[in-house]
Amino acid sequence: MKETISRGSGAVICTPTYNELENISRIIPAILEEVPEAHVLVIDDNSPDGTGEIADRIAAGDARVHVLHRAGKEGLGKAYVAAFHWALEHDYRYVFEFDADFSHNPKYLPRFIGILSEGSADVIVGSRRVRGGGVENWSVLRRLISWGGSIYARNVLQVPVFDLTGGFNGFTREALLRIGLDEISSTGYCFQIELKYRSVKCGLRVREEPILFPDRQLGQSKMNGSIVREALTQVWRLRRLNLSHLLGVAH
Repeated sequence: MKETISRGSGAVICTPTYNELENISRIIPAILEEVPEAHVLVIDDNSPDGTGEIADRIAAGDARVHVLHRAGKEGLGKAYVAAFHWALEHDYRYVFEFDADFSHNPKYLPRFIGILSEGSADVIVGSRRVRGGGVENWSVLRRLISWGGSIYARNVLQVPVFDLTGGFNGFTREALLRIGLDEISSTGYCFQIELKYRSVKCGLRVREEPILFPDRQLGQSKMNGSIVREALTQVWRLRRLNLSHLLGVAH
């Protein structure tokens, strides 16, 4: 059995997986090569292809790697909320969302961790929508969905974040304690929108940094029509939320 996880361990990179057999054994070493002092948390939703078992084998040989097994597929939002709670319980200072399919490049992690650790931001957004950022090898349809989703959500919610739908984000411990994790209701595409909206409305300092975002090379995308439909309606529910109780919360 692995030793008890050390507390106060700096940064943890949270990677949700469902059927990422082709990627998991490659992405973990790639992350740790860039940030060897960080830890990786794999959140596996009982992948039928054995992704979770491979993650367990990697974790057995590296104390920096941890695996959180969940009973089944319940959506990206719930997987990340479970990961955030795990990270808070283990006293990590900086918590990152990170895709397992290499659409997020580990090379950005050192700079992003540095920005949070120097105290110039509470939330860091790896942004495809600011100068220097962009996408690679995307279909026209995917570009329209992604860009249209961000523009639509930004106009409905009236927040100064350009890449609301992006999933490469980092948070300080204090930021996660502020945004009301247990109140988050979005599960799919809109989860990333809700995280950023709550961050802005809570008065947190959200900073966008450019990234290049390529399409995945291996495995299957989890995007589907129901995820997009949720986002179209959920942003209006978010707009009606009263988040004043989260302002000025001290921890």
